[in-house]
Amino acid sequence: MVKNINLTNQKPLSQNCIKLGLTNFYSVYKYVQQIPYGRNSNRSDYTLILEENKGTCSTKHAFLKAFALENDYNNIELCLGIFKMNSTNTIKISKILNTYKLDYIPEAHCYLKLNDIINDVTFNSNKLPIFSKTLMHEEYIIPNQIGNYKVNMHQKFIKSWIEKENISLNFDKVWEIRELCIAQLSE
Repeated sequence: MVKNINLTNQKPLSQNCIKLGLTNFYSVYKYVQQIPYGRNSNRSDYTLILEENKGTCSTKHAFLKAFALENDYNNIELCLGIFKMNSTNTIKISKILNTYKLDYIPEAHCYLKLNDIINDVTFNSNKLPIFSKTLMHEEYIIPNQIGNYKVNMHQKFIKSWIEKENISLNFDKVWEIRELCIAQLSE
């Protein structure tokens, strides 16, 4: 899984982790994994996960990637994927998708890759991430791309999907449905 890097208090993210009693990369990884899922007050500021004690796929994974970079550990990749968010891989949204007669909605998701193996700390689970079976797009990004870049790329992808798949709903409606799905996941 992850290399166990010991922390020094000379670097900003490491200093914040040491204050929480975390002493190595593995303990930071497990700590971030157990933080509850929830949107941060600023979706681009991954450092807020410690202060607000919550995070999304974007903020949690960007924090871990930035933390790894800060400690000269370059073997972890931050990925932005688009997967088919459906009733099978995201059971909590089944009712919403059924209401709008959609099989799935393309959803942007951030995660880490280590030696080509997906590591996902979005939720506190050690299960294999089932979203990977429906990936439609994947790219490596850097931590500061989790804000505007991610949203713009996601919206562009959905607009293309609506046109290509001949979806009867317009972009604004699909995005509204997607927001309903994300809110459902936070409950």
